[in-house]
Amino acid sequence: MRFPSSSSSSSSSRRVVKQIKCFENNPLVRETLTKESGRDRVLVIDGGGSRRCALMGGEIAKIAEGNQWEGIIVNGCIRDTNEMRWCGLKIPILAVGTSPVPSSKRDPGVKDPKFGVTFGGVNFKSGSWVYADCDGVLVTREKGPLV
Repeated sequence: MRFPSSSSSSSSSRRVVKQIKCFENNPLVRETLTKESGRDRVLVIDGGGSRRCALMGGEIAKIAEGNQWEGIIVNGCIRDTNEMRWCGLKIPILAVGTSPVPSSKRDPGVKDPKFGVTFGGVNFKSGSWVYADCDGVLVTREKGPLV
């Protein structure tokens, strides 16, 4: 799996997965990043790969960094990438692409789907460990060194 859009440097993350499933709407994305501590966690957002709108932008990224999220992986688009760079945000955000169109607020989505979320041939489940950089993503069931 390769993510062409990234808001930060190519540093890698190795953290526990938390996932959300939503399509072209982001209320649950904002709520999760605002209300939960992200220490040692990466949020995985399955937006169905839609390129019609962005599931998060600079404002939500600032909130995520303030709440100590280790990173965000988006199967969909983000926006405000220049704003994220100019503000000096350090949180790694990997996305399928960018879109200037904000998402709708019509329905909340699903937090921690029972069977996880799968995209790009990768199955993300709560409690899994994710290793990610600008070249791709690897998910493991246990924490440990990569060989």
